[in-house]
Amino acid sequence: MNSLLEKLDGLTARFEEVSTLITDPSVIADQQRYVRLTKEYKELENLMTAKKEYEELLTNLDGSKQILLSEDDAEMKELAREEVAACEARIPQLEEEIKIMLVPKDPEDSKNAILEIRAGTGGDEAALFAGDLFRMYSKYCESKGWKFEVSSASEGAVGGFKEIVVSVTGADVYGTLKYESGVHRVQRIPQTETQGRVHTSAATVAVLPEAEAFDVVINEGEIKWDTFRSSGAGGQNVNKVESGVRLRYNWKNPNTGEVQEILIECTETRDQPKNKERALARLRTFIYDNEHKKYVDDIASRRKTLVSTGDRSAKIRTYNYPQGRITDHRINYTIYNLSAFMDGDIQDCIDHLIIAENAERLKEAEL
Repeated sequence: MNSLLEKLDGLTARFEEVSTLITDPSVIADQQRYVRLTKEYKELENLMTAKKEYEELLTNLDGSKQILLSEDDAEMKELAREEVAACEARIPQLEEEIKIMLVPKDPEDSKNAILEIRAGTGGDEAALFAGDLFRMYSKYCESKGWKFEVSSASEGAVGGFKEIVVSVTGADVYGTLKYESGVHRVQRIPQTETQGRVHTSAATVAVLPEAEAFDVVINEGEIKWDTFRSSGAGGQNVNKVESGVRLRYNWKNPNTGEVQEILIECTETRDQPKNKERALARLRTFIYDNEHKKYVDDIASRRKTLVSTGDRSAKIRTYNYPQGRITDHRINYTIYNLSAFMDGDIQDCIDHLIIAENAERLKEAEL
């Protein structure tokens, strides 16, 4: 029997079991287990759909080959040849897709994400570039139908941002945006440059999986809260009401034993309770990200291209304005559509990074 079908057949019973479990009231009442099982159900459902297509292709291929051997009618033989060609073209593609689907996924991929953009070297120009990246990601997320909300921002002296933090909500957000973590470098003539010289500046992007309530343990009684009046856009109400929140929390790093004070501010909305809720979400994400650093570093050490989890200080991409090109250094991939790219058309680059990572994951699975 086909070895790939054997693996898929082995998962059929589990799919049926999970299908039953997610309708069980006792499982639904246990949110942590229910969320885990619904994610497993979705992955298994995709595999079962692929299994059905694979079986149909094998059946059609065998049937068409039989027609070529036994049928005398020329028209029937021509149709059979076309079917054989179509099946033989699709089967290897589907086999690769199934193999990738069978490789255990990074557990964070289906989560929402916290996107942090910080101006690096380059002064005011770096802040302007950070603003350009913010706009690029906002356009991209809009095209994906994701929710894109600013949690906090510090504007640059001439525009852009010294730092901006955004929460992104939607389907498989972290699994898609994780490829953007790292240093983004820009080469262009700054607005303030009078002699037309090209400058090089940089901004750092960090994409963190948003932690859920049961991912980390926080003693909320030890959180110190302050409130303050928000500044910036939003009308007079923002300045009169203490809607901004600031939390301080002493956290002990389980990997190092060191205790550090975490400080988080949130002025995202005029509603203080909502700002508190979002500040807590950022606290959970910070702790989750740091407590899982060992796991993340272990994956990065095996994946030389750094496509998903590598060193966030690594230079990953260069945006060259004079030449109108973008180069992703992890996979040595160059695109000549800088204008569209900065307008959020970044999916092609992400797709190439996904292909590169999938190739590495398949190598891991074979070892």
